[in-house]
Parts: sequence; C-alpha cells; structure tokens
Amino acid sequence: MKLLKTLAPAAALIALPTLGLAQDDGPVPGVNASTDTVFIFNSLLFLIGGFLVMWMAAGFAMLEAGLVRSKNVAMQCMKNVVLFSLAAIFYYLIGYNLMYPLGTWSVDGVLSGVWGPGVLEAVGVTADAADDYGYASTGSDFFFQLMFCATTASIVSGTLAERIKLWPFLIFVIVLTSIIYPLQASWKWGGGFLDAAGFLDFAGSTVVHSVGGWAALTGAIILGPRIGRYVDGRVVPFPGSNLTLATLGTFILWLGWFGFNGGSQLAMGTVGDVADVSRIFANTNTAAAGGSVAALILTQIMYKKPDLTMVLNGALAGLVSITAEPLTPTLGAATIIGAIGGILVVFVVPMLDKLKIDDVVGAIPVHLVCGIWGTIAVAFTNPDASFATQLYGIVVVGIFTIVASAVVWFVLKLVMGGIRVSEEEEITGLDMGELGMEAYPEFSKG
Repeated sequence: MKLLKTLAPAAALIALPTLGLAQDDGPVPGVNASTDTVFIFNSLLFLIGGFLVMWMAAGFAMLEAGLVRSKNVAMQCMKNVVLFSLAAIFYYLIGYNLMYPLGTWSVDGVLSGVWGPGVLEAVGVTADAADDYGYASTGSDFFFQLMFCATTASIVSGTLAERIKLWPFLIFVIVLTSIIYPLQASWKWGGGFLDAAGFLDFAGSTVVHSVGGWAALTGAIILGPRIGRYVDGRVVPFPGSNLTLATLGTFILWLGWFGFNGGSQLAMGTVGDVADVSRIFANTNTAAAGGSVAALILTQIMYKKPDLTMVLNGALAGLVSITAEPLTPTLGAATIIGAIGGILVVFVVPMLDKLKIDDVVGAIPVHLVCGIWGTIAVAFTNPDASFATQLYGIVVVGIFTIVASAVVWFVLKLVMGGIRVSEEEEITGLDMGELGMEAYPEFSKG
C-alpha cells in the first residue's frame, strides 16, 4: 500500500501529457460527448423507458381485472391483450407517421402529409447512423412512442367494462390508435399548431391521459350504465373481484410511470440530461405518494373509514397530475400537485355517480380530470407556460376527441347492431356471453 502511494504521483505525472492530448483530440465526458455516445445513450433511454411503459399494460390489465366482477375478468384480460396488439400494428401502419410528419404537412400544423407505414433503419447501420438518423435510433423512438399510444386505449377499456361488446370496442381501438390519438398528438409533439402556440405537455397529461379520458367519457355516456347500478336514486355497489390484484396493478403502473415520465426527457447524452431524468423520477414518485395519502385522509374524513380503491386511484391521480410537467417542480410542489389529484378523484367519483355516468374503474376522474388539472398546474412551476395557452390546448384536444369518438361510437352502434351486449349476457357475465366460457364455470361466477 505504501509503495502504491509512493508511485501514484509519479504515475500521474507520466500520464498527464497523455491525458492532455486525449482531451485536446477527443470529447470530454459530460461536456462534449461524442455523437456516437449521445446517439447510443438517447436510444437506450427510449428502449428502457419503452419497456417500462409496456409493463404498464400489465398494470392496466391487473387493475381492471381486480375491479370488475369475477364473471367479467377474462373479458378484461382479453381486451387488454388484444388492444395492445392492435395498437402495435395500426400505430405502425398509420399512426407513427401521422403523429410525426417531420415538417411535411398537408395542412400546415394540423394534418400530416405523411401517410403510410413506419420505416426503421437498415439492418447493421454503421457508426455514421448518428448523423444519418438524428439524435436516437428510429426503432427506439417508434417503440417508445407506441407504448404511449397503447396506454390511451387501455384507459378506455376500464371505463366501459362489463357491458360493451368485444368487436365494436376493438374497432374503436383501431381508430383511436391509428388516427384520433396520433392526429391530436401531432399538434403538440409533432410540431403542430399547439406546439407553435406555446402549449406545454411534457409527457402527456393532455396528449395521452385526457384523450383516453375524453374517449372513455363519450363511450360511457353513449353506452349507458350497467344494469342495476343505479336504482331508485341510489348507487348499488358492485365490489371488484380481487383487490389484491388491483393493488398489484397499481404498483405496476407506478413503476411503469418512471419510464413514461423519465423517458420523455428524450435525451440522456449529457450530465444535465441524466440529472433531469433523476429529478423527474423523484418528482413522479412523490406525486403518486401525495395522491394516495390525500385520498386516504379524505376518505377517512368523508366516510369515517379509508377506502382502498380510492387510495389506489389517488396514487394514479398523482401520477397523471405530474405527467404534464415532472421536471420543473420542487419535491414539495410535486407532492402538492399529486395530492390535489388525489383529492379530485375522491370528489369526482361520487359526482359521476350522481350524473349516472358509470365508470367501472374510475378512469375518468383519474385520467381525464387529473389530466386537465396536471396540464393547468404546469403554469405554477414552469415560467414558460401560461394559463391561457394551457386551457386553449385542453379545450382543443377535448373538443376534437369528443367529436371524433362520438362519431366512431355512433357509426359502430349503427353498423354493428349496437355496441352493448344483451341484457341476458350482461347479467350472466361477458366471460360466458362474449367468450363462451360456460365450459369453465369457475370463471363465470360472481
């Protein structure tokens, strides 16, 4: 050890000229990293963020399966697997290029001029890929953005559970993931007119979550409530099949959200980018914590006992609320933003019941209401945001999504002989009525 201490200064002196030459001739880590390095780390961020967001599909499936009655569990699992698959195919065929026109507009800032399948890099690209393909690989960007698209469809699935036919729902998913979601997303993330107006939505409180919420709300109104849900002016409780499963789903979503928000930094090639990603992780986590604790306390005050489903949705509400701006708030501000989201959920759930809007899993309060709140809250922590512009973006996206969704739902209702299962099938359960699972009676009880 003494020998090493003695030799260390001499070794440093010998190495110093070499180190100096290296700094003169090449990049300095953390200051001016090479183009290849930036390209690799940015692509890696997209890939890691993408598979974390993909894991959210499991979270949605578990949450919904736990909150529906046992006679509809298989149907929810079926819908979540297939909607994810359809999103993958149709976002590739139409949505990706529609969402990112790369400056090629048929209607400037409104409608992409690029219609057709997405195209990835050639196999075995060389080191000049960083110059040819930009700041990250096309494959990593496509994969990451696809996961956001699929998330939007998952939001709709839970709200309309236990009474919608499978095939009309899947056709709606195709339209949502190939046209409705990518088109409005292009207005912000594709460099469209909302982006030009200064509308800010870092990771999608409006672009992703409120779009799913608006589509779900429109469908719920057209579809109507479940049989027996509202009787003689009172709300009849329909307990979920498995709250353990719903809790697991919530934790899976919480984990996936680190990819959702952290990956939306869109860069990991500098010290500043990595520091920002870590800040986003911390703010995302504390917002979820704030939402769940706020829901816990408020349900104790209002109902004299805490409500687990409200606490679960409170955590998700906090996550949605912070998604529009997870970078600029302090930890304290992020906690408050999330807590307000949790409070909103506790108040909006019974409000929807009073309006006889039947939302099985609470997706409308979580994704729509808190998506709106989170988008407005950007103006409190980001000096580049204005309340007027944030409200403008919310209204534009809301009107477009409501009108587009309503048209699709009404067309499906007309063409497919209705979008709702028969009364008998609904009472028996969709596992039996839609999936023919009478051979497995253990799955259709409840």
